[in-house]
Amino acid sequence: MSKGQPFIGIVQGDACGIGPELLPKLLQGLEENEKNRVLVISDRRVLAAGCAVSGLEVPCKALHERAAIDPHCGEIQLLDVPCLDPAGIVPGTVSADAGRAVLETFGLAIDLAKAGTVDGICFMPFNKAAMHLAGIGVEDELTWAKARLGVTSRASEFNVIDGMWNARVTSHVPLKDVAGRLTIELIVEAIVLADQTLKRAGYANPRIAVAALNPHAGDGGAIGKEEIDTIAPAVEKAALQEIEVHGPFPSDTLYLKVRDGQYDCALSMYHDQGQIAIKLLGFDQGVSVLGGLPVPITTPAHGTAFDIVGTNTANVRAARNAFRMVVAMAQGRAHRHA
Repeated sequence: MSKGQPFIGIVQGDACGIGPELLPKLLQGLEENEKNRVLVISDRRVLAAGCAVSGLEVPCKALHERAAIDPHCGEIQLLDVPCLDPAGIVPGTVSADAGRAVLETFGLAIDLAKAGTVDGICFMPFNKAAMHLAGIGVEDELTWAKARLGVTSRASEFNVIDGMWNARVTSHVPLKDVAGRLTIELIVEAIVLADQTLKRAGYANPRIAVAALNPHAGDGGAIGKEEIDTIAPAVEKAALQEIEVHGPFPSDTLYLKVRDGQYDCALSMYHDQGQIAIKLLGFDQGVSVLGGLPVPITTPAHGTAFDIVGTNTANVRAARNAFRMVVAMAQGRAHRHA
């Protein structure tokens, strides 16, 4: 954990999306003390393409090898990774070449974090289809990062909007398979990870609210017994580990409790149960956190936005929030979005 301003690696993201445009907007808006502790990991041509779209110029000290990185040099550093010529891709489309560039730059950032060179990573949006075309070989970037870091315990994506956290028990799985995957042990693991992740983010005693699976929390078993047989016992078991956790609550009102400050984090049973609610509360400012890893990693929650690529209309707010979140996590303090 960094006591002062941590040294953060910023990764270019998918070059066919809005990442190249967001990058100079993010860098220009940083405070001077933040600029002095930033390493951009990108092909310089991708950054230049983003500057051309945004109309911004961002002075950077160009580096061509890892050995030249200096966390205390006093200016933005660009580690030039010659992995992609923007002239060879079509903006707003899924590209295997862009996916390969993502894996190369993100992989380098992870290796730098593993070596202790950077204290945290903030990446501009990736495109999962592009990464699969590039041969990622696993479900998503979280699973890939987990393997590259040698993590064998549970890891999961969290979404954060203005201090409201959302965690998941299951993530990128078909909805028809969710009920069959829920076990007491899996839900307890998710609760424990949520507690650990929020503590790492500066919450001394995180308050966690667990969602039901069925409408009306099953109505006492009339419309589903997962709450009785699985979710409630998991909540009780997790509470024995001195975790402040309650539920299951009907999911149609659960997020109002988090919004109103009764809880810090909601734990959803499946992906869209939480994503729909949390994105409605602030789509243009949301942050995704890769939880359960030894290094804090964040990204804007909104994705690559192919439909607005090249229009210079991408809102940098979520990227700025993602950067400030990873800084706060590297320092072990809580952060609410500006």
